[in-house]
Formats: sequence, structure tokens, C-alpha cells
Amino acid sequence: MAQSVDASGDLDRREFLSLAALPACARVAAPVAGETLQPASHLGKLSRLDGAAPIEGASWYRAEEPGDGFAFAFPAGHLAKFHSLTTDMLLDGNTMQVFQVQLQEGENGRRFRLNFAGLNQCSFRMRMALALVDQNRWLVEREGAFLKPLVGGDRVDLAKVDRLTFTLVRKAPAPARFCMTPVIASPTEVPKLEKITLPKGPLLDELGQSTLHEWPAKTRSVDEMTRRVRVQLDAAPNQKWPDSFSRWGGWKSTKLAEGSGFFRTHNDGRRWWLVDPDGYAFWSAGLDCFRVDADARVDGIEDALKWKPETTGEFSDAWGASIMRRQSGSFLNYLAANMIRSFGAQGWREKWATVALAEMRRLRFNTVANWSEWEFARAAKFPYVRPMNFRGARCGVIYRDFPDVFHGGFEEDATEYAAQLKDTANDPAFIGYFLMNEPTWGFSSELPAAGMLYTSESCATREELARFLKAKYSGDAALASAWALPATFDKVARGRWTGVLTPAAQADLRAFSVRMVERYFQVISKACRKADPNHLNLGMRWAGVPPDWAVEGMKTFDVFSLNCYMEKLPFDRAEKIHSMLKMPVMVGEWHFGALDVGLPASGIGHLKNQADRAKAYRVYLEDAAADPYCVGVHWFTLYDQSALGRYDGENYNIGFLDICNRPYEEMGRAAIASHERMYALAAGNEKPFADAPEYLPKLFL
Repeated sequence: MAQSVDASGDLDRREFLSLAALPACARVAAPVAGETLQPASHLGKLSRLDGAAPIEGASWYRAEEPGDGFAFAFPAGHLAKFHSLTTDMLLDGNTMQVFQVQLQEGENGRRFRLNFAGLNQCSFRMRMALALVDQNRWLVEREGAFLKPLVGGDRVDLAKVDRLTFTLVRKAPAPARFCMTPVIASPTEVPKLEKITLPKGPLLDELGQSTLHEWPAKTRSVDEMTRRVRVQLDAAPNQKWPDSFSRWGGWKSTKLAEGSGFFRTHNDGRRWWLVDPDGYAFWSAGLDCFRVDADARVDGIEDALKWKPETTGEFSDAWGASIMRRQSGSFLNYLAANMIRSFGAQGWREKWATVALAEMRRLRFNTVANWSEWEFARAAKFPYVRPMNFRGARCGVIYRDFPDVFHGGFEEDATEYAAQLKDTANDPAFIGYFLMNEPTWGFSSELPAAGMLYTSESCATREELARFLKAKYSGDAALASAWALPATFDKVARGRWTGVLTPAAQADLRAFSVRMVERYFQVISKACRKADPNHLNLGMRWAGVPPDWAVEGMKTFDVFSLNCYMEKLPFDRAEKIHSMLKMPVMVGEWHFGALDVGLPASGIGHLKNQADRAKAYRVYLEDAAADPYCVGVHWFTLYDQSALGRYDGENYNIGFLDICNRPYEEMGRAAIASHERMYALAAGNEKPFADAPEYLPKLFL
């Protein structure tokens, strides 16, 4: 039975007093040293439930709505003496629950946040180092069932923080039920959880499917799966594009120019197009992650696997790194294991590629998009793009992943980075390259120049900032007066920066951020153009409309790419980007998912079922095809993610195929219908599909 919470969200007074009267040892059995933080109130409709919890020292809670949770209050600066916050948790049910820890300076002050989720029916330890408030990281490493911790909000000063909230921020339609131990502030680093609790046993079956879900199309045996995949291989030679497509997937009925031998952009006076190597109009319908892509991060949660092959021998290829992996850890790819079961340990990957390329042709996709094993596309003369990621081994980074662009080694790093393009510089099937994907400095609430001041005590770009300011201000006194801070050129150039930047300081840092981004993109774009003068610079896959301080550098692109997880690509967004940059737009990522096929999370776009996913696909793609500024959209991804979570914990229903290589038939029919209409839509000869589904509240981490 739920315990009472009054209308203001406060705990019943008798309940609060009884909790406070308990000794810490009775409230916390977890082996973590530190101070137990007592909640001052419950928020929203959160209620505590009766019943024993499966992890020691934990209590059950029920959250009805996002925003339900706990509020804590303490003297300003109380947390400054601690290293970390922690609690052990277990989430009931089989769908995602996303939580947020927020630290705040006073009632109306700055707010730092950490969002995270967890695997259902598997215990995990939330470990939040308080040093994260410096905002120098966006993604914190996943640990076991503790999924995708993401830093956001403002930089806060722990000396001013006097309140904390712990709330549910996303859930499936049903109420969320979870258990957790009291929140502890620890003066030292908190140890990782040593042993997981699995109240319902293993989470994945031998095929990599969820054991917590049932759905009609669930594969029931290894034999069923292998028969399906072998039939797909036999049928592969018969899967071809329609006759209306050129050999590159372009539109045979419209030749825009003589073929140049490579893809390029073209504006016919009415709209933007890509042009295929033979001169035909081309609109890019792509699939991201054309690869054996269902790796699950399993270190620390091996007991959650019903079947785990040996790391050597027949299934050795199922273990190891993924192209998306950015962290250490142990990875098991059940899709690879299923292909090995179907085709044998030798030559299975090539047979998989034959099946996957045939599926793309069947669905009328004409582009192997980002994060892919593009080498198979090159061999098949199937249009493809390439991902790039600037590392900067010599220059290093100065804020999140922003490099020290005025460092003496930056240009050499750029040349080395661009050299990888030489391998495909003369390939007509290669459309172009993405310089990077959603740099984490782009997710920050701070300007790159401001973040650099706080997180890099010395670097060449800070020295350049000081020179930039010296050109504007006559001396230290003028700088300090303008900024209304005790600033000097020397303090700008080096040393640990503290305090809150004033609006005048932010204005100067904004102007210098323009220079930083401009140098960054001009240098790497020039290096890429030199290494490969034949192919398109597709930009850097920004998450939305770029801020004005980032635009100048982006004028070095041929196409502006953005990842847009909305119901449609907003026309005004594409129009604004075009007005700023005078170039076409390409969507590098979009998707929709549902909770009806065995995954704990839908994806960023959330719908009721597979039929609605199909409708949403048609609405988005056909509207984009009719947009005169848009030259293509690339769906993320070919396969569903693992129900156990990839390297960071994402576990979405976002594929055209599941982990057993079963196609989602509703999605397939939608793709075929839209792709066969996309050129008529782009030409203005037909109207976009408009039977939109019901779009549900977001459910992702």
C-alpha cells in the first residue's frame, strides 16, 4: 500500500519524523561510506510502497508522472566536501525509466543536471562524481545496468549549491515502479557494484532477444532463425531497384547535367538536388549503421545472459569492438552470433553483406549512410558516405571535444585526419564525407571559449584569446572595467578561471568563439579538399539549427547535415539554415520506435506500434523529399539495438530488422512506397503522405 503524501508534495509528517529518527546503519545497508542525505519532501505524486525490496537497504517507490521524486535541502556549500553522490537501484517492469539528479544554487540560481536510466530487473549503482559540475564532459561512461549518464544544464559552484532534486523525467505510459537505497554523499570515490541482482533471471535469451517481453513475431528457436536467414541469402540476387532508378539510384527521367563521374550538388532554380555520377537527379534515402550492429556491453552484467559463447573458437567474431564503441569494456554481438550460426564461422560476414545489401535494394534505399561498413558498398558500387572524427593527437582538446585550434600541431593533425579520404578519392560510388558527428561542445550551455577558460589552465587558444582582447582593450584596467570583473590579460591567457562571467565578458567570448569555430572548420575542410577534391563535404551533423557564432566556419561545407528527431524536418528550420549558409540540407539521423516488439525503449521518436512507425516514416520522408532545401534523409538505424544496451546503454526499437534478421514488414512496405514516390515528390508532381500517427511522449535516454 502506498504511504501518504500531502497535496504540497511533502511527506506525511509522522513518516518523515520516523525516517529521520532511524540510525543511518538501519537506513543504509549498502557498503558505501558517507553521509545519508535525507529528503525534505516528496515531489509530485511519488509514493513509497510496502514490501521487501530485492536489494539490501532499498525501499519501493511508485512514480505516476514525470517530475515525481525527492527534494533535498542543506546549507550552501555542504556538498563541496564530498567526492560523489550514489544510490543503488532496481527498476521494476520491462520498459525504460529515465531519472535526473539536479543540483541548484539557491531558489532561482544555476542548475546542473545528470540524466541516466537503467536496465529493468537488474540492480545498478548510480555513481555521480561531483566534479562533473565543471561541465567538461557530456557523456559519462556506462557501468553495468547504469545506462548513459548525460551531463547537462549549467556550470554550478558547489560552494553555492544548497538543494538537490532526484526525479523521474521519462517513462512508458504506465506508472514507474522502482526501488532504491537512500542517497549517500561520499567523501571518496564510490566503488563499483560488485554483484548484480536479477530477480527474474537472465535478461537475454540465446538469440539476444529480451526474456522480459513477449510479442507475436519473437523468434522461437535457433532453427527458425537460421532457416529465415538462409532463405534471405538465396533470394538476394533477385532484389533489385526499380527500372526508374539509374544505376546509382538516381532518377532516370531527369538528367540535370552531363555526368562528372562523381556526386555533386545542383540547384535547378526551384530546388536543390544531388546529382549522380552520370548526371541524373539524386535524392538520398539512406540507412545508417549498415553493419553487423547489435553489440551489447556485457562487462559487469554477464549473469544477465542466458547464453554466452567462448571468446575464442567458432564465435570469436561475436566478441569485440563496434564501430560506434568509444569506451573500454566487453561487447557481445548477438547478431554476429546469429549470422555465424546461419552461415558458419568462415565467410559469414560477406554473406551477411549480400543479404543486407539485397534488403536495401528491396526497400529502395539508395545510400549506405553513416557509421557503416562502407567497404561492402564500395565493392558493390552502391552509393555510400563515410564518417570521420577529428582526434587531434598533437593539439589535444581544450573543452569537451573541441581541439586547441591555435596549437602549432593543429594543421598537421588536420592533414593526418584528412589523409584517410585518399583511399576513396576516385570512387564514383562515394557521395561524400561527414567531418564529425554531434560534437559534445555543441550540447553545452556554454560557449566554447567560456568552457575553455574554466577547463584548460593553459593552451594556445587561450593565449590567442588574450591577444584578441588586447586588440580591443588598451590594458588590464580597460578589460576589467568592461567585463566588470578582476580580469587581466594574463588571467585570460593562463591559470584556473573561477567565478561567473558577466554579459560583457560573454559577448567577447562569443566573438572569439566565432574565430575558434571558423578556424576549426576552415582548416579541416581545406585539408579534406586537398586529400580528396572530388567528393562532397557533408558537414558535421549538427543537432538542429547552428548558433550564429558557429555559422561562419560552416560555410566551408557543401551540404549542411543535421540530426533531426522531430515529427518532420521543419520547413522553417531548413529555410533558416539555407538563408545562413546558402547550401542544401541533409538529415543525418532520424527515427521512430515503439514498445511492442521486445525492446525496453522506443527510441527518440515514440509511437504506439509498428503500423504507426510505418506511417511516421512516410510522413517524415515524403515531407522532406518535397522540401526544396533538402537533398536526403538517413534513417538511424538498419537494426534494432540490443535489449541489453549498446556501449552507452541505448536499447531502442529503431531498426528495419531485428536481432534475428527478421524484417519489420510494416516498415518495409512504407519504405518501398515512399522511396518509389520520392522523385515525383521532389519534382512537385505529387503531394506528401499526410496520414500522421499519434506521436507519444518521448521515451529515450
